[in-house]
Amino acid sequence: DAVRGILDGHIILSRDLASRNHYPAIDILSSISRLMDVIVSKKQKDMAGDLRSILATYKNAEDLINIGAYAKGSNPGIDKSIKYIDKLMDFLKQDKDTYINFDDTMDAMKGIYK
Repeated sequence: DAVRGILDGHIILSRDLASRNHYPAIDILSSISRLMDVIVSKKQKDMAGDLRSILATYKNAEDLINIGAYAKGSNPGIDKSIKYIDKLMDFLKQDKDTYINFDDTMDAMKGIYK
């Protein structure tokens, strides 16, 4: 924990994501950056926070969803996460030889909600 406070942040890789052919296998919920607040706009920070929230909500409810125990409409947050999770997961994948500039990344991020 002492080292974590010194570092800007860290990227955590996930074997689970890699086993599902999700690359880069970055665990978004475990990875952090202390400089994000300094280098992105409020709108970008809010959008990233909302997407992290969608991912966290889905991850917490995933077992219920997968076994069919979740009833649509019983939790607006889970409903929202179900609606956007596939687009979000596609957004988080990238081939190793693919370059995407910042503006295209932001457009793709906004496209999750369409």
